[in-house]
Amino acid sequence: MTDEHYVHPRLAPLYDPLDPDRRDLDAYLALAAELGAERVLDIGCGTGTFALLLADRGIDVTGVDPARASLDVARAKPGAERVRWICADATALPPLRADLATMTGNVAQAVAAPDVWQRTLAGAHRALRPGGYLVFETRDPSRRAWEAWNRAETDRVTQIPGVGEVHTWIDLLEVALPLVTFRGTYVFASDGQTLTSHSTLRFRERAEIEADLAAQGFAVREVRDAPDRPGKEFVVVAQRPDGAADSGR
Repeated sequence: MTDEHYVHPRLAPLYDPLDPDRRDLDAYLALAAELGAERVLDIGCGTGTFALLLADRGIDVTGVDPARASLDVARAKPGAERVRWICADATALPPLRADLATMTGNVAQAVAAPDVWQRTLAGAHRALRPGGYLVFETRDPSRRAWEAWNRAETDRVTQIPGVGEVHTWIDLLEVALPLVTFRGTYVFASDGQTLTSHSTLRFRERAEIEADLAAQGFAVREVRDAPDRPGKEFVVVAQRPDGAADSGR
């Protein structure tokens, strides 16, 4: 199930103002340029920040996400008409021949169930042209990022235009590796409403990632560091080899 943060009509519009620093996307923009991508599929596009940055550069972009409330935010942004928005997940895409498919932020880890992850990779494979690339990030489990997911580290109050003050924090609920579950809490000062969103992320070891990609016909070309979070993330660059058949996936 998709987290309430992305599907609730009062929470989805908070995503951008609560996380305004998107320097993490710079590496993806650079990769799109490096690979000469003219057609990009943004899987788990959310509120559309990355898709719109690509469109600003003249790239043909398809943004796909199962969370309608997040897509409503994306569609309301300036320039949204330049992006093709699809309310679905990567397992239910129309025919595409993308040069590049991406999963930024937490997207890859949020696909926690192994069978859904395999179907997601298969969907990305089908959506790419032969020779096209899949790029995504996932946290290195050895860095134990979840140790900072507690109220002491995350408690803050944010003034959001048109909304007012929103008090937010995270509570770590369970660590049962490879799964980590936490809860976000959102308190609206304007009317006192409290909403929560539960999230479960899967922390994959590098060997697991490479085996899963190989099972769906991808070749791992490189595993990079995230420039804004050195040593904390695997940035995986995989390719659908030229002439590879989908084999019914």
